[in-house]
Amino acid sequence: MRRKCQLSTCIVLILITSLNLHAQDPTRFADQIEQMKAMPPQSKENLIIFTGSSSVRMWKDVASTFPEYNIVNRGFGGSQMSDLLYYVEDIVIKDMPCEVFIYEGDNDISAGKSTDAILQDTREVVEKIWAANPHTDIVLISPKPSVARWNMRDKYLALNQELRKMAKDNSHLRFVDVWTPALDADGVVFQDIFLEDNLHMNAKGYAIWEKAVRPYLRKCD
Repeated sequence: MRRKCQLSTCIVLILITSLNLHAQDPTRFADQIEQMKAMPPQSKENLIIFTGSSSVRMWKDVASTFPEYNIVNRGFGGSQMSDLLYYVEDIVIKDMPCEVFIYEGDNDISAGKSTDAILQDTREVVEKIWAANPHTDIVLISPKPSVARWNMRDKYLALNQELRKMAKDNSHLRFVDVWTPALDADGVVFQDIFLEDNLHMNAKGYAIWEKAVRPYLRKCD
């Protein structure tokens, strides 16, 4: 009986390890990335790219929300900052945007990554973009609160604090707080701004983002 239990435990551990490795493999997004590459911007003049995980991907009307700007959505659902680092050349740099909005960190925290690890990936993404064009404006969108992940709010707050600090070091790097405006007077996340999964936002949630993001959009010189 003991040997059977040990064997079962080993099998479970192997399966968990395999799933974790798959979740960390950026090539799982290869099909999505190829689809983006097959749809280049109609114009690269004054181009602004929004990229990151599903909160960006599901903001399907971001371009029409800000019609006075040339915006392309390059979100890929389920991604982490390390995945963006892997694909940033393909979906951001090659199109030479003058401004990039990045939303990552949400899935990173859920996957158990430390604040330091997420920050390191963030720095590398920023450095890679600036290596191609040091004048590119980069806007870090804070990981948002959600009902589904409210139990991890302390980790979100810690990451947002560090991202805010990072954005103070360079005039071309800024931080947008979408956490605070999603909270009620008691400091609890609004319940009615999410889809049924209590993680992804509905139109009310994106209305909060629209108001928060708008002041950071710019007309490129």
